[in-house]
Amino acid sequence: MKKILRYLKDYRKESILAPLFKMLEASFELLIPLVVAAIIDIGIPNRDNGYIVRMCAIMIVLGVIGLTCSLTAQYFSAKAAVGFATKLRHALFSHIQSLSFTEMDTIGTSTLITRMTSDVNQVQSCVNMVLRLFLRSPFIVLGAMVMAFTIDWKAAMVFVVTIPLLCIVVFGVMLVTMPLYKKVQAGLDKVLGITRENLTGARVIRAFNKEESEIRYFTNHNQLLTAMQVHVGKIAALTNPFTYIIINGAIVVLIWIGAVRVDSGILLQGQVVALVNYMSQILVELIKMADLIVNITKSVACGDRIQSIFETESSIKEKTKTEPEKNQKKEEYAVEFDQVCLTYQGAGAESLTDINLKVKKGQTIGVIGGTGSGKTSLVHLIPRFYDVTKGQVKINGLDVRDYPIDILRKKIGIVMQKAVLFKGTIRENLLWGNPDAKEADLWEALETAQAKEIAEGKENGLDSNIAQGGKNLSGGQKQRFTIARALVRRPEILILDDSASALDYATDARLRKALRSRKEEMTVFIVSQRTSSIQYADQIVVLEDGMAVGIGTHEELLQNCPVYQEIYYSQFPKEGK
Repeated sequence: MKKILRYLKDYRKESILAPLFKMLEASFELLIPLVVAAIIDIGIPNRDNGYIVRMCAIMIVLGVIGLTCSLTAQYFSAKAAVGFATKLRHALFSHIQSLSFTEMDTIGTSTLITRMTSDVNQVQSCVNMVLRLFLRSPFIVLGAMVMAFTIDWKAAMVFVVTIPLLCIVVFGVMLVTMPLYKKVQAGLDKVLGITRENLTGARVIRAFNKEESEIRYFTNHNQLLTAMQVHVGKIAALTNPFTYIIINGAIVVLIWIGAVRVDSGILLQGQVVALVNYMSQILVELIKMADLIVNITKSVACGDRIQSIFETESSIKEKTKTEPEKNQKKEEYAVEFDQVCLTYQGAGAESLTDINLKVKKGQTIGVIGGTGSGKTSLVHLIPRFYDVTKGQVKINGLDVRDYPIDILRKKIGIVMQKAVLFKGTIRENLLWGNPDAKEADLWEALETAQAKEIAEGKENGLDSNIAQGGKNLSGGQKQRFTIARALVRRPEILILDDSASALDYATDARLRKALRSRKEEMTVFIVSQRTSSIQYADQIVVLEDGMAVGIGTHEELLQNCPVYQEIYYSQFPKEGK
């Protein structure tokens, strides 16, 4: 929590002025009981109407000045809290963007969303309240006790006993509830995760008629979260009744002592009223303090959760920030896999084992295999989404770990298995590939990706809107636009990770032909379940259980690779069968 407060450093002025104005307001508030005491002890007994009016006018002035100070403090505290939360969210989002796929997989999307939204909002609320109340409330409590001593020290001893008792209650509740609030936030993570899965997979849930079971599953976890919140809420709720009991008991004792001392002529009635007012001020401020403590408790838990994300470092480390000095154009091989092994974090076995492959510049490489054979894992090593456990992956003769991340990925265009488009226009989505691309480059990429007619068929052409996630496009249209987006970059290496699965055979064939006819010398990796999509590749890699069981041309593999034969003949049966 302390580490994330560094984002307040740009709001030092506001962070200082807000408490100062609140303390100034509190100072005027502490004077009010003395003015009331003067009216009761001087103005009323002497029937001095002028004095009473003057004292009332002073009270009004004190109230107006206090209100002005309070509004000023509110402004500065809100400005600091909102600015702090803005910087924190920005820093957190930037840090999340720096994490590798390994950390993303481990932490979970729903957890990261909770940290970015609910947790940051809770911390923002806490900063706002702390700036307004953290100094004001203790100042009122201690100030009221000091003012009570100026009136009568014996009566003020009630304050000396009451305030420590109240502190024990408030801080005791805080110590008990702090770990419980951490559990509540973890439960909230779980509920949000379930909600996200259900919204993302709504079509699948309905297709399998699983609405009722998913509702029950959500209800169970939601009830667990509710039970935890109720439990911690009950403990936190003890603060107010205990505080009221102690304060009201203290007021009873104070009135009794005051009555005795008034009867003895030591105190005046107005002074007793002032003492009771000071005790009431302490009651109000300690209730505020109790709420603040609860808020701080929640926020500390949220702040620790946010800090845990900041402390999570990417497993992808950059050795250099500048492009390695090497004449890469002389290298014969665009991509090399040298004894490559990959084990995912937490996995019990290797996902890839001893992969050896050399790819010349301009070659097309097909990657095929059964589900879970490691096809996607293999191509994800090229842009360094994951680091190899053993061996090396080289691009132009250099280990990918020796490249700066941004320079490495500028060389690569990748189209993922799941076609993802962002809310905006077709043009904006294509410019993700290259922000400096010209209109002719966009149309050329669309033509190669077989998406030109789709864009031309839209009313606004490239400026036609795409809904979030491409919801207003078919699966095949989304895939073609994502391929075009990768081509706009004009990459040295193009990776198509099963990205034509929604295309019909004719469109798929035209796409492959268009890729081969492009002028630039581009190395292409095609991951596919269809042998028709890769049979004309220069080399085909056949994977099974993470191992390369065959590498060669289509004809060679049909002769000597049983796994490839099984896949091919399952799609193109032999004549007579």
